[in-house]
Amino acid sequence: MSAPLQDKVALVAGATRGAGRGIAVELGAAGATVYVTGRTTRARRSEYDRPETIEDTADLVTAAGGKGVAVPTDHLDRKQVRALVDRIADEQGRLDVLVNDIWGGEKLFEWDTPLWEHDLDNGLRLLKLAVETHAVTSHHALPLLLRNPGGLVVEVTDGTADYNAENYRVNFFYDLAKASVLRMAFALGHELGPRGATAVALTPGWLRSELMLDVYGVREENWRDALERVPHFAISETPHYVGRAVAALAADADVARWNGQSLSSGGLAQVYGFTDVDGSRPDAWRYLVEVQDAGKPADTTGYR
Repeated sequence: MSAPLQDKVALVAGATRGAGRGIAVELGAAGATVYVTGRTTRARRSEYDRPETIEDTADLVTAAGGKGVAVPTDHLDRKQVRALVDRIADEQGRLDVLVNDIWGGEKLFEWDTPLWEHDLDNGLRLLKLAVETHAVTSHHALPLLLRNPGGLVVEVTDGTADYNAENYRVNFFYDLAKASVLRMAFALGHELGPRGATAVALTPGWLRSELMLDVYGVREENWRDALERVPHFAISETPHYVGRAVAALAADADVARWNGQSLSSGGLAQVYGFTDVDGSRPDAWRYLVEVQDAGKPADTTGYR
């Protein structure tokens, strides 16, 4: 079972960097053919103006043992999304895993800024990127996914349903976007379950994405250097951790038991037994409630 997803086909929508890249690579490591999409290519950058590209992600998927296929796609453009799905249907004849990780909002939201003071255009753009893109992609991709029983849809968000129900998240637009994605998985669970497929919402913990590492002025190799300034960053995890969560779900013959539920990388690690790349199992959302939000000093003992 070194390649439990061999002969499986996945689409990771929003795989240029961060969680999407980690998910794509770990699906590849499990043997899947993975179509990776985004707006930044080696020829053209999105407004993020960052160096990561979908071609780089596809190469990492292939190097991990799968087959990576990069397809430049703006998921707000229905024609592009339809063409993407048509290409997968023509080339593979199936789609087994759909991961909606499209986001693109880091430069659009203003921390702790109330609705009436927040830039309205940026807030509405954030909602389009974080919510409408998921709906457009699922609308076009789900008929292909439903051709075969056992399909899996993963809606990637920030925060579990329990945590977000009790906690205000950043600002009005961010809070609404992340809650909407959680609800998407719940609704899709009702629509897909009777048709032989499964939908879940999945959140990583405190993600050491490329952007987050840059914010703290560190690299993955020396990320702990940031702990003096941000002690609770000790609970953070690599994008591979949530990637391994998706790979575990996709390989689980009984994945339907999770249908419609809100899941976390740390929670699933306790069930499936996978670890982060350093061999630890960070449980960030339990840590946030019991340590960080409780005002206790940073101490990951018992949480990773």
